[in-house]
Amino acid sequence: MPQETIDIPVLKHQIAFIESNATHTGLVGGFGSGKSKAGTLKTIEKKKQYPGINVAYYLPTYGLIKDIAFPNFKEMLDLMEIPYELNETDKEFKTPLGKIILRSMENPDKIVGYEVGYSLIDEADILPKGKMRNVMVKIAGRNRKPLPDGLPNSIDMVSTPEGFKFLYEFFVKESKPNRVLIKAKTKDNPYLPSSYIETLSDIYSAQELEAYLNGEFVNLSAGTVYHAFDRKVNHTDRTVKAGDKLHVGMDFNITNMSATIRVTDGKIFSAVDEVTGAYDTADMIGILKERYPKHKIIVYPDASGNARNTAGDSDIKLLKKAKFKVITGAKNPSVRDRITTVNGSFKNANGETINYINTYNCPDLTEAYEQLPYKNGVPDKDSGFDHITDADGYVIYGLKHKSGTIRIRA
Repeated sequence: MPQETIDIPVLKHQIAFIESNATHTGLVGGFGSGKSKAGTLKTIEKKKQYPGINVAYYLPTYGLIKDIAFPNFKEMLDLMEIPYELNETDKEFKTPLGKIILRSMENPDKIVGYEVGYSLIDEADILPKGKMRNVMVKIAGRNRKPLPDGLPNSIDMVSTPEGFKFLYEFFVKESKPNRVLIKAKTKDNPYLPSSYIETLSDIYSAQELEAYLNGEFVNLSAGTVYHAFDRKVNHTDRTVKAGDKLHVGMDFNITNMSATIRVTDGKIFSAVDEVTGAYDTADMIGILKERYPKHKIIVYPDASGNARNTAGDSDIKLLKKAKFKVITGAKNPSVRDRITTVNGSFKNANGETINYINTYNCPDLTEAYEQLPYKNGVPDKDSGFDHITDADGYVIYGLKHKSGTIRIRA
């Protein structure tokens, strides 16, 4: 596949990825390095190379298919002047050369019922390592359509590295001659805004930047989830004062609700109180009104509270009826986004700290930040420390988003 066949600007690492004929080629890179674009282009090039043979493109969720794959393929097919019809229900692009089949990896058992000659996995490192291995087996089973001249059926991958997970084991630890790994840095993309890297550096720790800027495999999941927290460095004696607006993060769990209460001082925001073990939303409302009858309360709740509860009204509707201001999205930020945002607020790569906790008034929150461990690459929900950190994560994410410093996704 010579470079001149691609009628759009292509970066050096993207060309290397597209032109690789290895059985498995991986492109790992920082945010904004053009991984998904490279994956989209190579999938289309394979479609052109094997007319009449379908190809497949995989993402972790159907939401990402809609948000990433649909617009990317539309843009590239238009630029290449390849006619297409998109069937959003079946998640397929139909072209004169054959189909581009889009599939989610949420349920590996549903990767059935079709044959393709080439497969591309986008964001391969998001899934837990064991699940990704299962997905790989299922994809290999679909990737069996015979190709001309006995060529191998390739399965390629693009992703931001997420620690020593599937991509590290597959391409580094289990390296083989038919597996090629290409790395890319965010700075390799000259088309990004000049402030992009500076913005990321303002949010992430130095260790996280190795992965998210430089595309390196680093240990992001060892020890505690909130590794940036230090009870001495991040301690404050700040308490609630008259006239303070109270920003409350809230996690919904029947018989075990949690909330954190924060105040802001310019760019700084501090946790000054906590509520744990509340029975339900009504109980939580009563506690907050009793403690703070004269303060304006702004709640940043778990977005799942839009679902109806046993009383008929949703949890969020109950909060609004209580005259609390409620700030939430249609869905929660991803767990990874929330964790990274919180860690970056404790101390980012530039050494800036904007997140403080009154460790005397918030002993459960302090303990949870110190001890919440990872289990199989995700926060351990069996530890009991996740409820209050989830609650606090919602308010921190909301406050940072409001101030315009929330992380930028690639």
